[in-house]
Amino acid sequence: MRLTKRDIERATKRRKYSDGRGLFLSVSKNGRKTWAFCYTFNGRAREMGLGSIDFMSIDDARDEAVRLRKLVRSGVDPLAERRVESKIVARKKRTDCTFKKVAERLIERKRHEWSANGKSEQSWRGSLEHHAFPKIGDMDVAEVGTEELRDLLHDLILTRTVTARRLRQRIEEILDFAAAEGLRPDSNPARKGKLDHLLPNPAKIQKSKNHDALPYAQLPALVADLRNEAGTAARALEFLILTAARTTEVIEATWDEFDLEAGIWTIPAARMKAGREHRVPLTEPALQLLRTAVREETNPYVFISPMLKDKGLSNMAMTNVLKRMKRKEGVTVHGFRSTFRDWAAAETDHPREVAELALAHTVAEGAEAAYWRNDLFKKRIGLMIDWAGYCASAENAEAEECETLAA
Repeated sequence: MRLTKRDIERATKRRKYSDGRGLFLSVSKNGRKTWAFCYTFNGRAREMGLGSIDFMSIDDARDEAVRLRKLVRSGVDPLAERRVESKIVARKKRTDCTFKKVAERLIERKRHEWSANGKSEQSWRGSLEHHAFPKIGDMDVAEVGTEELRDLLHDLILTRTVTARRLRQRIEEILDFAAAEGLRPDSNPARKGKLDHLLPNPAKIQKSKNHDALPYAQLPALVADLRNEAGTAARALEFLILTAARTTEVIEATWDEFDLEAGIWTIPAARMKAGREHRVPLTEPALQLLRTAVREETNPYVFISPMLKDKGLSNMAMTNVLKRMKRKEGVTVHGFRSTFRDWAAAETDHPREVAELALAHTVAEGAEAAYWRNDLFKKRIGLMIDWAGYCASAENAEAEECETLAA
């Protein structure tokens, strides 16, 4: 039977008086009367105080009990939820609980995980400063919810799909970090799948586009023209082609990564996209480029910047070489890796795994990957020698023609 106002007035003994469905009137030793919600969570009996009858009427207490029962049914412990909310209320008085402040702390912590070149930090800061901070940067991190993220990401997905995908992932990390600091509940509206029904499907908006690649049949002629180009960037581009390496792997290469006697370039895991150390066999043309490269005593980089002291080439230096050669249209620096791969598949008998490992790609997945330990380095030597020969084939043909004419 539910309590009446008269029952509450007459309740003077030290005990709990049930109002039903988990709500109790609790009378203390000194006669103070408070409301309590009693429930069972994960097999344990719990009691949660709701406040004095002086400040909460019986109708309000019943409404609160209904709300709390719903929480229990949904798998949430009301007492644990209250503790989180109390922390949030206390922390709201701080000045460092805005989304921007939390993001700055996370970036500072992650700097130790990122490579020393600073590109990861630059990418994080760029996307947050351009897209997130203007809209939610000054918000209390606990108040960033589904509606705010929908408004932030909707138009961005339509115009810059990849940027939107990366931004969502970064916001997810920031909100998880805020929860770990006790600044918001564990529920994360940016978690993958949470916004699927509110945002356009990125996969249906923009298909991934491959880097434009030069057809391999045209490569020897380009290499011949490239060798007539002066400057460090031209030599770096030739080295990139000969090694089938990525742009950042080349422009950030330092002399301590090279064993010129053994003919091996060892790129540390921290500089590799897959996070694994990668060995590159150096052919004679590649070694010749290294032997003739200009060195600076205080500059660790192999391909040094002509403009900045103690720095390597910029990210656009090799692209500018292609532009200067009037070969920029339909060709990208990264695309030379595809050119190499197409040539290896169409013109050689080298196994697929050898060509893939030359590109530092993963050649196995799942359980098979756990047993794949060999980088097939010796077999890759033969592949890269054949590739260097193919790259020079236009020059070799021209030299043979000159010798024939001279004879």
